[in-house]
Amino acid sequence: MSEYNLEDKIVESAKKSQEFVVEKRRDFHRHPEVKFEEKRTAEIVETFLKDWGYETKRAAGTGVIGVLECGGVGGRIVALGADIDALNVEEENDVPYKSVISGKMHACGHDAHTAMLLGAAKLISDLRDSFNGTVKLVFQPGEEGGAGAKKVLEEGHLDDVDAIFGIHVWVEVPSGVLATRKGPMMASSDGFEIRIAGKGGHAAHPHLANDPTAPAADIYNAFHKLVSRAANPFSPVVITLPMVKASDGYNVIPESVEIRGTLRTFDSNLRDRLMKRMQSIAERYAEGWGCSSSFGLFRAPYPPLVNDSSLVDFVTEALQAIGPIVEAEMTMGGEDFAFYTQKIPGAFLQLGIRNEEKNIVFPHHHPKFDVDEDVLWKGVAAYALLAYKYLQLS
Repeated sequence: MSEYNLEDKIVESAKKSQEFVVEKRRDFHRHPEVKFEEKRTAEIVETFLKDWGYETKRAAGTGVIGVLECGGVGGRIVALGADIDALNVEEENDVPYKSVISGKMHACGHDAHTAMLLGAAKLISDLRDSFNGTVKLVFQPGEEGGAGAKKVLEEGHLDDVDAIFGIHVWVEVPSGVLATRKGPMMASSDGFEIRIAGKGGHAAHPHLANDPTAPAADIYNAFHKLVSRAANPFSPVVITLPMVKASDGYNVIPESVEIRGTLRTFDSNLRDRLMKRMQSIAERYAEGWGCSSSFGLFRAPYPPLVNDSSLVDFVTEALQAIGPIVEAEMTMGGEDFAFYTQKIPGAFLQLGIRNEEKNIVFPHHHPKFDVDEDVLWKGVAAYALLAYKYLQLS
């Protein structure tokens, strides 16, 4: 079979997988599992992979790696990644596949990612004799704050991989459109926590207390000034502090204040400098008000996601059969696929799902987030084409 005809066969097979992919996506959506609780999802994935001839391994606790040695001898090893975890969000959609688990929802599209990669797994298995090399499928847990990708790497599952590709459904992109970009695509993501300890008391007698809310207000304002006064205006940076916990009473000065926030940038050196400045500001303001403070991270820091430029060129050419590929906008959102691209040449793609006629317009992590299922076959085709075309480069 010629390469041209095989590409056509991959696309047609992806379209035929649509019913299966939608069915599995809806099943995963009904039964969301948050980071490192994805036992049901992993069992379903592993069962399918074994049935289709993949060697399977567990990764990062509740993840699954599927390995398929295809036709030919030796050759490259390509990895395809999909995250599988949900979020602690109460779903507000009135749909037949609404989450049946209170307070948990696939509000970011990972159910679609899992289903698309499963569809690609079947397609690749069916055409394995036409693939020259090895395909590794990474069904990764704990993307949402758990740094699951970091755990997969630390366990050595991808030490022999030559390149890795990932896809994320994206509501800012029109449905069915594929997007990527060279270099930085998604920002670093840090979750930091400040604790300020003082001396509580009655709100009517503030002079008898060391009120920690006073330095907390100064710290809040000073952090936002860092964006305009400590960073190059041509270097995007976001500092947001949406979580402040202090007194439970309007007339009670608290013993302590807790502030949680996030820092995001595309420049790792700038990130490190700002972290030091934030710690110094917290310490100095607290000390000035007779309080003590601590500053640290409450979760693993995510690096910026940087695509390999040559692989972006490859992706643009390889996916012409379902393209064209448009240039993605840089986003301050974080993504732990970034851990992979720090170690392995990789490219991350967006699959547009925005469809105003279907009211699929709500942002990621929103209780009304949903996916335009009609385009999921494109994710299947993209995964399979990238694996096939990359292995042909051997």
